[in-house]
Amino acid sequence: MKNTLVSVTYYLALAIACLCINCTRGKVYHSPKGYDLNNPVKYNMPEDLHEISGIAFHNRNADTLFAEQDEDGELFYLKPGSYNLQSIKFGKNGDYEDLAISNKQVIMLRSDGVLFTFPFSDIRNTETTSTQKWENLLPAGKYEGMFADDNNKLVYVLCKHCSTDKSTKSNNGYILKLLDNGALEKAGHFSIDLKKIEEPTGIKKITFHPSGLSRNPLSNEWYIISSVNKLLVVADSNWQLKEVFDLNPSRFNRPEGITFDRDNNLYISNEGDKVQPGNVLKFAYKK
Repeated sequence: MKNTLVSVTYYLALAIACLCINCTRGKVYHSPKGYDLNNPVKYNMPEDLHEISGIAFHNRNADTLFAEQDEDGELFYLKPGSYNLQSIKFGKNGDYEDLAISNKQVIMLRSDGVLFTFPFSDIRNTETTSTQKWENLLPAGKYEGMFADDNNKLVYVLCKHCSTDKSTKSNNGYILKLLDNGALEKAGHFSIDLKKIEEPTGIKKITFHPSGLSRNPLSNEWYIISSVNKLLVVADSNWQLKEVFDLNPSRFNRPEGITFDRDNNLYISNEGDKVQPGNVLKFAYKK
C-alpha cells in the first residue's frame, strides 16, 4: 500500500509538472539586459542540497559556490558542476533562508529574522564554535532575502511577510552594519513600492513575497526574486522599480537564491521537488 501511495504521488507530481510546461508553451519570457533567462547552464545539486535556499560566492569567485539547506544549521560548499560537497556546522537545525559572505564573516539568515555570524576562516573545519547569534534586530516577520555590501560593510535584509507591511502598499527592508568582529547593528531601512509591481503585472493589490535579493555589480541595480509570484524585479540603486519579469515556472520551480560572480554572470537557485533535484541556474552575462 505504501509503495502504491508513493507511486501515485510521484506520477501526480509529474503530471502537474507536465501541465505547467504545456500551459507556458508559446508564452514569451523576457529577460533583463545582458542576460537570457531562457538559456541557462544548469547545475543539479547533491541530495543534501535538495532544499537549497540561499547561495553566495566569496569575493564573487565562482570557483566555489556556498549554499544552505532550509532545515540544516550548516554552510555547504562545492565547485559548480561537482557533487563533492563539503560543509561546516554553525548552529542548530532551523529554517535558514539566505546567506552572505562579507569582510571575513559568514552571515546566515533564519526565516524569523534571527541572524548568525562566524569567521569565514572557520570553513575548513567541520564545525565552528565561534558562531554569534543576533536577535531583535529586525521586526517580527518572515525573511528570505539578504545581501551584504563589502565596500560599505552593510547588510540588507528584505521582509517576505511582515506585520509592518500590512498597513502600507510596500515591502519593507532593513539595513544592518557589519562590524569587524562579526557583530551586527541597526543602520536604517528601505521600502519597495508595490504599486510599481502591480502596473506591469496587471495584478491589482498584489501580495509580493520576496525570496531572494542581490545586487548587479555592474549596474548597481537590485535584483529581487519571488518564488511564490514567479517574478524577477529589477530596481535602481535607490529601490525605485525599473522592470518586472515573469519567470517560466517550468524552469524556475522554486527560485529561492540569487547572486552574481566577478564576471557579472547571474545565478539563481531552485529548491527541488518529488520530480527533480535542487539546482542552480547560471545565466552568462553578455554585453
